[in-house]
Amino acid sequence: MKFNKEINRRRTFGIVSHPDAGKTTLTEKLLLFGGAIQEAGAVKSNKIKKTATSDFMEIERQRGISVATSVLGFEYKNLKINILDTPGHKDFAEDTFRTLTAVDSVIVVIDVAKGVEEQTEKLVEVCRMRNIPMIVFINKMDREGKDAFELLDEIEQKLNLQVTPLSFPIGMGYDFKGIYNIWEQNVNLFTGDPKKDIEDTIEVSDLSTSEIDDLIGETSANTLREELELAQGVYPEFDKELYKKGQLQPVFFGSALNNFGVRELLDCFIDIAPPPRPKDSDIREIKPEEDKFTGFVFKIHANMDPRHRDRLAFVKIVSGKFERNKPYLHVRQNKKLKFSSPNAFFAERKEIVDEMFPGDIVGLHDTGNFKIGDTLTEGEVLNYRGIPNFSPEHFRYINNADPMKSKQINKGIEQLMDEGVAQLFTLEMNNRKIIGTVGALQYEVIQYRLEHEYGAKCSYENINVHKACWVQPENEKSEEFQEFKRVKSKYLAKDKQNQLVFLADSAFSLQMTQQKYKNIKFHFTSEF
Repeated sequence: MKFNKEINRRRTFGIVSHPDAGKTTLTEKLLLFGGAIQEAGAVKSNKIKKTATSDFMEIERQRGISVATSVLGFEYKNLKINILDTPGHKDFAEDTFRTLTAVDSVIVVIDVAKGVEEQTEKLVEVCRMRNIPMIVFINKMDREGKDAFELLDEIEQKLNLQVTPLSFPIGMGYDFKGIYNIWEQNVNLFTGDPKKDIEDTIEVSDLSTSEIDDLIGETSANTLREELELAQGVYPEFDKELYKKGQLQPVFFGSALNNFGVRELLDCFIDIAPPPRPKDSDIREIKPEEDKFTGFVFKIHANMDPRHRDRLAFVKIVSGKFERNKPYLHVRQNKKLKFSSPNAFFAERKEIVDEMFPGDIVGLHDTGNFKIGDTLTEGEVLNYRGIPNFSPEHFRYINNADPMKSKQINKGIEQLMDEGVAQLFTLEMNNRKIIGTVGALQYEVIQYRLEHEYGAKCSYENINVHKACWVQPENEKSEEFQEFKRVKSKYLAKDKQNQLVFLADSAFSLQMTQQKYKNIKFHFTSEF
């Protein structure tokens, strides 16, 4: 009984958005309400010297952006909440896509002035494909921006979602008076004082009373009544089951920077968000309440603490109970491993735990055994699917800038590639190493981390590659495949898993190759 109770009190969710929509600020405020931190930090501010809890890498503090997913766990109203704060910047999207395999629900943050942006569209598409339940939080209501109805329409059209507002703004920007909470039927008055942790909440069950006129003024009250009537006529009633199936998305309004609307979001979230969900493996669906432990690695972070050179594998527990010092089967390597100091996370702060339950994220110290996508079980041979490598968009040769440090640079590149920061391709022809990334900013991160964490310097050289495709021949011994390897030899490389990759130099050349070699398949993800 205790086991099922522990599963049902877990809520594991990711926060996604376009850069600068206020995702990391919202994470900070959720932690503040959960009592996990005493003072919220700012992502970008010269006045506040404290940086955001979830941005703990040195390069994140310098840039004011999140470059890696961080895991934050805290207790709130007797529930165990695990937040995964993801990078919003498109150059780090691959980390975010992989993180979405480890969450049970998602909060999408949208900037009131900018509306739905490009990166939000991509991330929501991934959530939609996986039917992940989503709540939308429209942020920065204390600034001038788009009208509430215009935003709701934009979310429906651009993101292809079915929305229903569970709170509604009273005015906006300079005229922002507060929020009517449809879910709890009360009014929150906005004072604009960020030092106040929680705003005044006034129960208002009947909007037709004059009480609301006294609170926000007659004009604002009449506008609110009209808008709510219109909203209730246009948008469907909230249905918890449709939300859990990913078919209906509730919308909240607020201002994370001013702690406004955040508690309402959190209270509704813990009420409606699903506990850990079942997950498909290559042989069957695994349910959280099964006795036997299973879990998968969705992220690896080298040098969490640069002084100790430690590598941590982040494992999402899917079923059963994870116990310290118990031997588990590493399916890919077919060997048993024991973990004497499994960690629970609070950004870079870690604590050793004896047991963890489905929905939790456990950090395991890794000496190089793990790759992203690896499965751990109590003995059953199964693999979790859906954690692929994506075809990179940018390619460069990587060179060692200091011949005395070749050992350090090789170790650094190997560990950073295991993290999934980027992908390494080794040319068959001359063994030169090529780094492929989703975004150009990753090259700076690699260069910075090689120098500061491994004491190695690297330089880059441009290479003309349009796309990397994983090659799958119908028959490896066929004449067609042998001819392909001979003709395209200078464009062939091996990835880190020793799979054959074709580096096409243009869209035209890729198209011609696909037409010419009919019995060879070219894949844009490594999991086929």
